[in-house]
Amino acid sequence: MTDTPEPQSRDWLEAELADAFDEEIESELEDVILSEEIARIYKDRHPDQIDRHLYFRELVRLQSELIRLQSWVAHTKEKIVVLFEGRDSAGKGGAIKRITQRLNPRVVRTVALPAPSDREKTQWYFQRYVPHLPAGGEIVLFDRSWYNRSGVERVMGFASDDQVEQFFQDVPEFERMLVRSGIRVIKYWFSITDEEQQMRFLVRIHDPMKQWKLSPMDLQSRVRWEQYTKAKEEMFERTSIPEAPWYIVEGNDKKKARLNCIDHLLSLIPYTDVPHEDVVLPDRVFNPDYERRTLPSELYVPQKY
Repeated sequence: MTDTPEPQSRDWLEAELADAFDEEIESELEDVILSEEIARIYKDRHPDQIDRHLYFRELVRLQSELIRLQSWVAHTKEKIVVLFEGRDSAGKGGAIKRITQRLNPRVVRTVALPAPSDREKTQWYFQRYVPHLPAGGEIVLFDRSWYNRSGVERVMGFASDDQVEQFFQDVPEFERMLVRSGIRVIKYWFSITDEEQQMRFLVRIHDPMKQWKLSPMDLQSRVRWEQYTKAKEEMFERTSIPEAPWYIVEGNDKKKARLNCIDHLLSLIPYTDVPHEDVVLPDRVFNPDYERRTLPSELYVPQKY
């Protein structure tokens, strides 16, 4: 008995891997539509980018480990919360996309809340986040989180000094409460330089497929760079606790940041292989009396491609 795949199986696996690469290439179209000048400057600024083939290979390997983690979480009924914070265009969304790309959305889901409604503004600050916390067997990724209060709300004047101070007093105990309840709380800050953010904003301005990502709030973040820096530093100082410390992901190289973040996330959780039954495809039941009906042509989507 040998574990070596049959030739047909190898061909199928190679095709699947090629499809995986194609999916990732589709996600990397950002460089295609850029003006030649912007593309040249961007490449000059990133001379040490990771080799594309190495990136793909490591990404697929790490994603296979994420599938193992997913199985372990579902089996053990673990509860995990991962917060992704950072400046606008720092790469949070790209990292989240690669984490969730091959996982079951019933186990691993992303939460990206809009600005609070008038009603939510009158609630306990953490109240609108609580319904999204995980039950047993779930991982929740917050694309921005309750730390909006110490970041954008503070810098843009949407929260008063008293509200910010109350947040700093409450959030360590709130997170300790989550940990005591059995939730693992992991917090990532994606860090980029002033020059890198400027370049990424220019990329978005010149890329019609990415202009939607630029909001008036994003543009104001450029004006208030130093205010955001001071706010970030105080946030680290007052909210990095032993039960839920901050981890900084250096994000100037998007691909390295994604790999480093996923690798680090996996290292924090003691997942193992879990027992599972072998999947066996049952035989199809054939009914000799059944006659398949011919459906009207207007029900079919036109085959333009």
